Amino acid sequence: MADQQSLFGDLAMGDASQAQRVASEAAPAPGRQDDRAQAAERAAELRHLLDYHAYRYYALDAPEITDAAFDRLLVELQQIEAAYPDLVTSSSYTQRVGGFVDVEQFTPVTHMARMYSMDDAMNLEELDEWLDRTEAALGAGNVAYTCELKIDGLGVAITYQDGAFVRAATRGDGTTGEDVSLNVRTIKDVPMHLSEAALAHMGADRSTPIEVRGEVYMPKGSFMRLNDEADAEGRDPFANPRNAAAGSLRQKDPKVTAKRDLATFIYAIADTAPLHVDSQHEFLDWLRSAGFSVNPNVARCTTPAAVHQFCADACAHRSDLDYDIDGVVVKVDSFTQQGDLGFTARAPRWAIAFKFPPEEKTTVLRDIRIQVGRTGVLTPVAEFDPVTVAGSTIARATLHNIDEIRRKDVRVGDTIIVHKAGDVIPEVVGPVLDKRWPDSVEWDMPATCPACGSPVVHEDGEVAYRCVSLDCPAQLKERLIHWVSRGCMDVDGVGEELVDKLVEAGLVHDVADFYQLDVDTLAALETGRTYATSNAKKGVVAGDPIPVGPTIAAKAIDQLNRSKSQPLGRVLFALGIRHVGKTVGEVLAQRFLSIDALVQASEEDIAGCEGIGPKIAASVKQFLSVPENLEVLQRLRDAGFALEEDLGAVAARAAETTGVDARLAESQPLAGLTFVLTGTLVNRTRDEAGAALKALGAKVTGSVSKKTSYLVAGPKAGSKLTKAESLGVPVLNEEQMEEILATGAVPRA
Repeated sequence: MADQQSLFGDLAMGDASQAQRVASEAAPAPGRQDDRAQAAERAAELRHLLDYHAYRYYALDAPEITDAAFDRLLVELQQIEAAYPDLVTSSSYTQRVGGFVDVEQFTPVTHMARMYSMDDAMNLEELDEWLDRTEAALGAGNVAYTCELKIDGLGVAITYQDGAFVRAATRGDGTTGEDVSLNVRTIKDVPMHLSEAALAHMGADRSTPIEVRGEVYMPKGSFMRLNDEADAEGRDPFANPRNAAAGSLRQKDPKVTAKRDLATFIYAIADTAPLHVDSQHEFLDWLRSAGFSVNPNVARCTTPAAVHQFCADACAHRSDLDYDIDGVVVKVDSFTQQGDLGFTARAPRWAIAFKFPPEEKTTVLRDIRIQVGRTGVLTPVAEFDPVTVAGSTIARATLHNIDEIRRKDVRVGDTIIVHKAGDVIPEVVGPVLDKRWPDSVEWDMPATCPACGSPVVHEDGEVAYRCVSLDCPAQLKERLIHWVSRGCMDVDGVGEELVDKLVEAGLVHDVADFYQLDVDTLAALETGRTYATSNAKKGVVAGDPIPVGPTIAAKAIDQLNRSKSQPLGRVLFALGIRHVGKTVGEVLAQRFLSIDALVQASEEDIAGCEGIGPKIAASVKQFLSVPENLEVLQRLRDAGFALEEDLGAVAARAAETTGVDARLAESQPLAGLTFVLTGTLVNRTRDEAGAALKALGAKVTGSVSKKTSYLVAGPKAGSKLTKAESLGVPVLNEEQMEEILATGAVPRA
């Protein structure tokens, strides 16, 4: 890195004796106005010094002064701020550990641009397929890649305005995260101010808000110390460093977070335009110059062979690092080429995450038990002696179905090999055959449901075995839990434990019954726990059952009432129709607009929807042909569910998130038109522009073809512009696009 000492100007002193000398200067005593002016000047100087030396220590691991000298600088600043409280700033190093608990701190934060997921390559063959596609699209030998270690931490987005820290948020769903600013302030390698050199590089854009992205992680040494403390205090240990980091970042008290020794690696930004850089490796250089902690294990590779070598080296040395990694992220280096490749619905086409082979351990399979799901499917689950794999202890893993058990030939009593698929999901790899007992027998699916005793059905052409009894308690509970879950009705306060008690008490038999509950009935329901000690004031003795209580009951009823306003697509997903997930539910809602129209639709009409085939259509039609299900839908309508798509509300949501006019969005003036975006836009990122066009009804794709209606081209437009011109596709500039978004009218050919 070029001249780190100059990052904070002449204030950055490079030797301990100099730092100690300035630290020894007494803070001006409060009094005359010129004393205050001197104090303000000295406080600003100390803040720059502390930021600089914290960066040297925490981000670069290259301190220039002793800990004692750093502490003296900090004490001096504390003395000045104590004497002149009006000089305290929110970004001062003295304010980096919060002094209060704010239980409402985790408020929603909308990211400046979507934080996409990453497509995975689970082996070298899949990595090669991606490299081949990339080389074919951009020209063989014409592509350079930036390879970065994939940190196993928690995604975070940090916003700066005029070079000063403004806010930090978790990744959340990629569009909206949670505000964790107070806690991120305590992470010592997160700069409160960007360096003057980095801001100068931004030129006229230095005041533009920027949102950098990266990973919060817990070093292995810190993780071990944290679990040692937990063990000494009789608390449960954390399963792995990632869980520890996530739990630490979401502490209500920032002082707790400050003690957890978290760290960051920053590697991305919502919009690179203000930085005036052309590639990922240039961007990483800018991040370093700004004062961020950037992983040093990065390489710019000009051939696929070099990418292979980086991945091999990273896998071989992963255990040597003081932090967990689970792979390598490979990115096309050039931002222009990244723009040419664009995005899929969930991930960039210009990047891929090569995942390391999972760690494997052996253990003993003690039993295979049956789990009954909400659709009646019987799933065999392996139960084995607990074993630690990839940082956490596992003792169960799904075996999916009888065909999978036969393919792997696993039997109760076998010594088995287990790992975590993707370093996350426990999986049985197979048996160690030379350790198998001679009298072992094949396992088979039961003939009756273990939850209700009803006969099990196995239809021809299907792998699944099912319990088809409507009275099966296991299915009922799973359906009810699915209905209130976050991705469906999102009923906070009604979880698995409460659902179990509602079913046991006979209060809920289907999802419509949730909306017949009242606060008094719910408050009196027993939780299943008992009082540990006597309390005469409350009139309870040890062993008495603990009721839900009025506070929790009122919250649950309020959340249930709020769920009635969920859009139709979510209701369809929450009903638990086979093969209908969240996306399919939204497609059906947008196509038919009401449950009545969907009930009247033919199977062929349903199958004709984009992304929905005969199998899904048959499942939907079958569900909506059952009288009991139609009765539940009517009772939901009676409870206050509209069961139809509110086009005004849909348009309002689109307008709110994209800035287009709500009335214009409702009229969908761009329906039937296909847009492609390329190059750098000034007023919006390409993602934001695409979302705004979609809000008005347009289809936005990543590649130019004869079906493309318009190409929107900003500066640095590449091959897409050339192709559009060759095909005669109309080309718009950003001003013309903004005019379309404002009026809904497209230019005449």
